[in-house]
Amino acid sequence: MTDTTSTSAATSGASFIAAEGGDGSASAASYLERRAWIGEYFDRTASAAWKVLTSDAPVSRIRATVRAGRDTMRHTLLASLPSSLNGARVLDAGCGTGVLAMDLARRGASVLAIDLSPTLVDHAREKAEAEGLSIDFRSGDMLDPALGMFDYVIAMDSLIHYEMREILAALSQLAPRVSTQMAITVAPRTPVLATLMAVGRLFPRKDRAPAIVPVSESALRRGFATTPALARWPLTGTTRVERGFYRSQAYVLQHQG
Repeated sequence: MTDTTSTSAATSGASFIAAEGGDGSASAASYLERRAWIGEYFDRTASAAWKVLTSDAPVSRIRATVRAGRDTMRHTLLASLPSSLNGARVLDAGCGTGVLAMDLARRGASVLAIDLSPTLVDHAREKAEAEGLSIDFRSGDMLDPALGMFDYVIAMDSLIHYEMREILAALSQLAPRVSTQMAITVAPRTPVLATLMAVGRLFPRKDRAPAIVPVSESALRRGFATTPALARWPLTGTTRVERGFYRSQAYVLQHQG
């Protein structure tokens, strides 16, 4: 997700603490710094604004475009899944305030929703309980092997702070524990997005979102095709959503046994 001006709209919550070092990852120091910054931002600085953005409360025109874009992307990702998820275990990686997790639960899925921000996770849990939905909400790392096996993984706007090699490393770690489908979104590298990011830097600091890392579509496609751990995970679909200051592109990878 790519709101360059809204403190709350940058992602659905960060949840990626990648393995330190190893194939396709950055240095341990860079991961630790990024993890600390993202976790603190979403748990302390942006949590209140994020709750407003994902509600029906009035927001500015800029944030309204982000809200509309996020809604469209959420429905796009949901459309890639079966209408009934009864019996399926789904990981919502970067769950934020739990909007997507609740949609998945309504389809009958057993949902594990995780985010780096305990504040957002607590808010999501309260919302789900108020609607009578049973969801396993946790604060932590979506790559933790202790989370177990899944049929589906969705990471909506939660990998946009990471370089392409880090995204591929995350998917490589998840792939052995997913049986059917992985769907992610990234910030697409486009001239329009570059302009929006430049404009966003002119706004007051309190209205800025965390830094994102635009990714080239052609490079990411090559990465999917050449990463050994994803050899049995062909790309089956991609959709770009553009609404005002929101720019995000979905990629769906389907497991082929």
